[in-house]
Amino acid sequence: MTLTDFLLVGALLFCTGMYMIVSKRNSIQVLIGIELMLNAAILNLVAFGKYDKLNNGGQVFALFAIVLAAATTAVALAIILNVYRRYKTIDPDEIKNLRD
Repeated sequence: MTLTDFLLVGALLFCTGMYMIVSKRNSIQVLIGIELMLNAAILNLVAFGKYDKLNNGGQVFALFAIVLAAATTAVALAIILNVYRRYKTIDPDEIKNLRD
């Protein structure tokens, strides 16, 4: 497999994630779209790191990106659960007022 193959798969994942963010009306599905976009970026980092035999910089950045994605997902799910408890919906369009 060449670098172009990895980049094409990454671009496909990124576009799929962007489509999910734009088209979905559910907060969980929007979060999944964001995760797809992060995974596309991580795939590109690992693909570029594969061809950097000296420093392995891509793998190091990918590791940090995976940790960041896990932390972001945990915080986002906590926010979504709290919003659901208060408003009984996770539709972003129906949640107008977040202030008390």
